[in-house]
Amino acid sequence: MSVVWDALYTNVNLATMVDGYGEMRGGAIAVKDGRIAWLGAAAEARAAGDAAVVHDGAGCWLTPGLIDCHTHIVHAGNRSDEFEARLNGATYEDIARAGGGIMSTVRATRAASEDELYAQSLPRILSLLAEGVTTLEIKSGYGLTLEAEARMLRVARRVGATLPVGVATTFLGAHAVPPEFAGRADDYVDEVCAMIAPLAEQGLVDAVDAFCERIGFSHAQTERVFQAAAARGLPVKLHAEQLSDQRGAELVAKYQGLSADHLEHLTADGIAAMASGGTVAVLLPGAYYFLRDTTPPPVAALRAAGVAMAVATDNNPGTSPMTSLLLAMNMACTLWRLTPLEALAGCTVHAAAALGRRDSVGTLEVGKRADFALWNIARPADLSYAIGFNPCKGVVYGGVPRRPAV
Repeated sequence: MSVVWDALYTNVNLATMVDGYGEMRGGAIAVKDGRIAWLGAAAEARAAGDAAVVHDGAGCWLTPGLIDCHTHIVHAGNRSDEFEARLNGATYEDIARAGGGIMSTVRATRAASEDELYAQSLPRILSLLAEGVTTLEIKSGYGLTLEAEARMLRVARRVGATLPVGVATTFLGAHAVPPEFAGRADDYVDEVCAMIAPLAEQGLVDAVDAFCERIGFSHAQTERVFQAAAARGLPVKLHAEQLSDQRGAELVAKYQGLSADHLEHLTADGIAAMASGGTVAVLLPGAYYFLRDTTPPPVAALRAAGVAMAVATDNNPGTSPMTSLLLAMNMACTLWRLTPLEALAGCTVHAAAALGRRDSVGTLEVGKRADFALWNIARPADLSYAIGFNPCKGVVYGGVPRRPAV
């Protein structure tokens, strides 16, 4: 038989994540030209084709590559001083109103060059790659000027060009009102809307986000940003209902948004809108834990309404300095009662949908990009079970094997 496939991975248990989960014990998966070419029972592989290279998975589990669909991982500096202040009684809003919070990171990021931003972000990104992450969302939002936002987004594109990971970029100019626009939030929203076209023309933007909150932007201001994004044909997503109910989930669903993220104060009306609009709920347990929040997102109601739930790290310097997607999965289960299989779906198939990439990644299906991770575990639930343990044995990105760490 002539060579058909570039590589065959056999003697593996496949968690395909098709239709939310799906498994195949004693399976095999073949790769051709960076895509999944075939999968099925290992015993049927020889009859289906031949391969230039055969890898023995030694009975390990193979899942789609993990997807971290909400991060602010490109930034400069850290905010450990604010962590200490909160432990001494200050609230997140207290710190933000005193000039700290997001603005602290804005100052550090504005002062950093592209090379410095890349160098500071690299260790955080490599930590995620070591845990089987093959797709990563990176938001801007710590520049708040056209030049500084473009610099962040160029670094994000550089990550995707230099490391074996797919990167989705999100423009988050509506993250905070910068000091030069103090008291003039509407004027700054005009500025944000004007940034979208040049950034899109430079090929730097895959989606547009905003922070709809009392200390962020109002419902009406956020809608103006969404209208500007829609005019450029860009999908939207939203930081919604994290600290209060601003009807953000309803707004992003109105614009057929990819996702509404955080959602601790999500209402029944918001859930209904998301279910109707097909908007993914992105759960971010790291921020909930780090801020010692006590209002959990309405997971049971989201589940009952059939809203897809993704899980992400929300890596950022102020409220979730977490670089472990496996830990995020554990937190989603222990804090909010997701099942382990829901958590895995939240970092694969539903995370892909939250990035608008459901057609190319997130499941093991013929034709999709050959991104998968090999795990030395007894069952998929083990990925959410252990705390601080990484069972990733190997990763394939675009059909090319890489070590778990790069």
